[in-house]
Amino acid sequence: MMLNDQWTIMNNSSSELDSKRPSKHKRCCNFLLWSLVVLVLIASVVTATVTILYLNQYPLPFISRGGLSSPVIATNPKESGALVTVSRVADGEPISIFLDPNCPDFSEHFLRWEALQSSLLRTLTNHNADDWQERGLVQKLSEELKVLSGHAHNLRLEYDSLKRGHGVLDQRLDGLQSEQSRIVQVLSDSHSGVLKLAAGLSDSLISLQRETESLQRLKSELSRDNTHAAVRPRDCSDVLAAGVSQDGVYSVFPPHDPDGFMVYCDMTTDGGGWTVIQRREDGSVNFFKGWDAYRDGFGTTTGEHWLGLHRIYSLTRLGGVELRIDMADFDNATAFAHYSDFSVGRDSVNPEEDGYPLSVDGYSGTAGDALLKHSGMRFTTKDRDQDQSENNCAAYYQGAWWYRNCHTSNLNGQYLRGGHASYADGVEWSSWTGWQYSLRFTEMKIRPRPKPEPQQS
Repeated sequence: MMLNDQWTIMNNSSSELDSKRPSKHKRCCNFLLWSLVVLVLIASVVTATVTILYLNQYPLPFISRGGLSSPVIATNPKESGALVTVSRVADGEPISIFLDPNCPDFSEHFLRWEALQSSLLRTLTNHNADDWQERGLVQKLSEELKVLSGHAHNLRLEYDSLKRGHGVLDQRLDGLQSEQSRIVQVLSDSHSGVLKLAAGLSDSLISLQRETESLQRLKSELSRDNTHAAVRPRDCSDVLAAGVSQDGVYSVFPPHDPDGFMVYCDMTTDGGGWTVIQRREDGSVNFFKGWDAYRDGFGTTTGEHWLGLHRIYSLTRLGGVELRIDMADFDNATAFAHYSDFSVGRDSVNPEEDGYPLSVDGYSGTAGDALLKHSGMRFTTKDRDQDQSENNCAAYYQGAWWYRNCHTSNLNGQYLRGGHASYADGVEWSSWTGWQYSLRFTEMKIRPRPKPEPQQS
């Protein structure tokens, strides 16, 4: 019985083992089956993806499409001479943008460059590509050209800004140079003015020294003669009569003028004793002045000056005065005009209201008569018109004179240094050098006419 039971147990255990073997085999087969299904699915997806990409002509690294390649963009190729060339290697048909290979003038060609880029952009936009790859490249090139066009536009704006800045800088530099030149000129003029002032002061001191010496000599000589009239000479002829024979500045006391004034005495020309009333010699004094200046006098007695109408009136009011005018041109030629009778404002109760009229007669000399036609005329300045012309002759001919309509002499005109293109507005003496030659030197001087010697019976 017991043996039967053990046998039964062993049979049951064997049966259980046999029942377990088919179950493990079944699980292994299921795993292999599912792996195969997954691999098939993956292969199907990959195949489908590759097929779709191929059909859509997408470039694949392991598939060649009959020699198609991307376009080549060459910058400044030496063989073509173009600045930018776009070409397709397959068909060998280049699309070139021909620009000047030398550096173009960007100030003149920026607009043309932008227009050329816009034209190329329109061409690429309108270009119908045969396949999707070429369309993609055309679109990419269009975008690059847009970027280049934007850069070119910005460069043009920057260039224009730099050019404007350069122009402003040039203007400012020119302004600085002009200001520098003006300052240098002002300093030079100031230096020249100081030198002239120093020279004038030196001449004045020398003249004062000479006058002091001459007055001392006059005093010593006249004290011996005990003559009161000689202590107060009426003009340079009295100074000469007192024994002074040196040119220089002296004090004179015309009749009815007890205060007197300083004059330059010419003691050497034609016997001496001349009182100088006008001198032009270097253009250092402006003679285009108004009535008050010509009435009172101006300039430096030892240099260029006008003695003054009222002083000339004081020296000539009693008559019996002769006038001599010495003149020279820029070739050192000389001439003179002599008038035996000369006066200003003679017989006038108020000579200024009468205009200091001129009276002159009795010409002789080598320069020709260019003053007699002015006799009887009142004096005219730029601010007091007393001539017979419709215009102010003084303003028109840049001087001051006894103008009629208008003049044959203009010794107070502009100092124009010889021949000039303007008409009759220089230091003119028409009977000698005409109306378009400004004299280098003129000197007007007066003295009492010599008294005729008594005839011997």
